[in-house]
Amino acid sequence: MDKVVLGDLKVNRVGFGAKRLLPAGFTAADREGAVRLLRRAVELGVDHIDTAAFYPSVANDEGPTGFTSLDVANELIGEALAPYDEGLVIATKVGPTRDGLARPDQLRALVEADLRALRRDQLDLVYLRQGGLESVAEHFGALAELRDAGLVRHLGLSNVRAEHLAQAQEIAPVAAISNRYALDFGRANDELVDSCAAEGIAFVPFFSLTGERREAGGVAAHDVVSEIAQAHGATQAQVRLAWALSRGPHVLVIPGTSSEAHLVENLAAADLALSTEELRALS
Repeated sequence: MDKVVLGDLKVNRVGFGAKRLLPAGFTAADREGAVRLLRRAVELGVDHIDTAAFYPSVANDEGPTGFTSLDVANELIGEALAPYDEGLVIATKVGPTRDGLARPDQLRALVEADLRALRRDQLDLVYLRQGGLESVAEHFGALAELRDAGLVRHLGLSNVRAEHLAQAQEIAPVAAISNRYALDFGRANDELVDSCAAEGIAFVPFFSLTGERREAGGVAAHDVVSEIAQAHGATQAQVRLAWALSRGPHVLVIPGTSSEAHLVENLAAADLALSTEELRALS
C-alpha cells in the first residue's frame, strides 16, 4: 500500500477511524469485540488510527443514557494497543466539549486527557477541530505551545476553510487537514484538497462513505457507484474510498466500522483502480 506523509511520519493511505467502534447501547461483549477489532486492524497493516475524545458513546454497559461519557474510543485504543507498535500513528482531535468549543486556555487539559486515555507520553498528531471561528490563530497558537512543550508531535486542522489554513501556517506547520469530503458531499472542499496537494499537506476526509447521511452511518446509495462496483466485483464502500484516494497521493482515508469483514473490505479499496472514464462519471 502506498504511503502518505504526516509531518515526518509515513502511514498507509487507508487508515482506521474509531468513531464507529461501538454501537449505541453497547454491551461488555461489544467492548471486548472492539478491542479485538483494533488489534486485528493493526495485524492487517493499519498504521494510522483516527480518534477523538468527543466521539459520543454511552455512559455504561447497560444501555444508552445520554452523552455523559465521551472518551470510550480513546480508552479502547489505549487498552487494545498500548504499548504501541513502532510506526503506529494515533491522530486525535480537540476542540468540541459538552459546553461548546473549548477556549484556547482549555486545550491543554484536553490534550492531557487524551494522553492519559491513550496511554501515551506524546500524541503523534492533534487536530484543532474548530466550529464557528473566524480566526483559529489563538486556538492553534495554544496547540503550538503544547507542541513546543513536547506533548504533541504534529498539528492539524479539522472542519476548516482555506483562510483558517493560512492563519495557522503563520504560527506553526500544518501536517494535515481533515474535512468532510465525498464524491457527492462536501465538494466545496475541492480547492482545499488541491491546495493541500500543492503545499505537501495530507488531506484526510471524513464522511467519505456516509456522504450526506453524515452521523447516520452506513454507505450512501448512489446509482453510478453501484454500477461501477458491480463492474469491478467490489462494494460501493470500496468504490467511494477509491474515488477519494484518486484525488491525489496526499489523500488518506479513515473508514470506521465495528465489523472485521468491513474492515478487510475497506483496506482492499487501496488496490481498486478506477478508470479515467469511471472517475469522470463519479465526479
